[in-house]
Amino acid sequence: PCRSVLTVACEQTEVLLFDPISSKHIKTLSEAHEDCVNNIRFLDNRLFATCSDDTTIALWDLRKLNSKVCTLHGHTSWVKNIEYDTNTRLLVTSGFDGNVIIWDTNRCTEDGCPHKKFFHTRFLMRMRLTPDCSKMLISTSSGYLLILHDLDLNKSLEVGSYPILRARRTTSSDITSSGSSGPRAVGSPCHQNDSGPVSEKHMSRSSQREGGSPRNSLEVLTPEVPGERDRGNCITSLQLHPKGWATLLRCSSNTDDQEWTCVYEFQEGAPVRPVSPRCSLRLTHCIEEANVGRGYIKELCFSPDGRMISSPHGFGIRLLGFDAQCSELVDCLPKEASPLKEIRSLYSHNDVVLTTKFSPTHCQIASGCLSGRVSLYQPKF
Repeated sequence: PCRSVLTVACEQTEVLLFDPISSKHIKTLSEAHEDCVNNIRFLDNRLFATCSDDTTIALWDLRKLNSKVCTLHGHTSWVKNIEYDTNTRLLVTSGFDGNVIIWDTNRCTEDGCPHKKFFHTRFLMRMRLTPDCSKMLISTSSGYLLILHDLDLNKSLEVGSYPILRARRTTSSDITSSGSSGPRAVGSPCHQNDSGPVSEKHMSRSSQREGGSPRNSLEVLTPEVPGERDRGNCITSLQLHPKGWATLLRCSSNTDDQEWTCVYEFQEGAPVRPVSPRCSLRLTHCIEEANVGRGYIKELCFSPDGRMISSPHGFGIRLLGFDAQCSELVDCLPKEASPLKEIRSLYSHNDVVLTTKFSPTHCQIASGCLSGRVSLYQPKF
């Protein structure tokens, strides 16, 4: 968070640490895990967590990197995401076992942390918390996007115990007919069957009460993806605007012949009735990506101020804006979905770029490619 260290998760059990100012290599954690390292998350300026295909999460302290602080066991398949609630000091992880697990770092010992399963869904790909931790978003390989509203991490959710805000699909007609000032509560709901992540037959009575939505209300969406034409899609990457205004998705078609980067703004407010169809997101901007490196997930990100997006594009990255002047999203919301504007392209790799990240404090961007090369940029505009 203070820009003193750049950490890199590697395929072959390693974590690399660099000084982003001098670009010097600081240290290699050669056996950080027993399998591929997937994600790294700093809890503060010294403590960070890593997760791996070996089904574990490890906690590390920058002051003592010769050994882990502790190893967390609880997932049964590859662990792909780490989030952290700074208010409660709860670590939140998700994996391909479909589980979202909560870890209490307040009671962490050398043997691990107390944990509990918070949520489960099939086809889980990515999980994120909004900056204020009021919502949890989960993307799936089947094209669904799940949103838990008014989030309460202290309450575990089992199938049948959470209120479902009936699922529906976002469409351009909803956007043009309803504008962007309120929730979508028009049209007919998209009835889920048992092949989806949840089933409407599990809707609890609490979702049918009059009044506002209860805690941990679940909304299921199939976001509109340009060019999809009802062929289905996989939401491979999920990021959130630093001010919580929007979500950023990287989607690929089920046939892997198209990739899109899409921005969806949050539309706050409860449905007209608790059981009404709800749509909290609307597509505002999108752009087609280079369909290179099929089957590999490309992680994109917002800049710290939310005005730009850095997106892997072939053997480089593209810097994208909501308009050519890199205006704030709220200042250039279109009535219909508009193309993202390419501000700058940066190419320095000889292989497919899989991930990119802005510095939280400086005008600097990092990117990493499939062959292991890490590049640092200080773009000039």
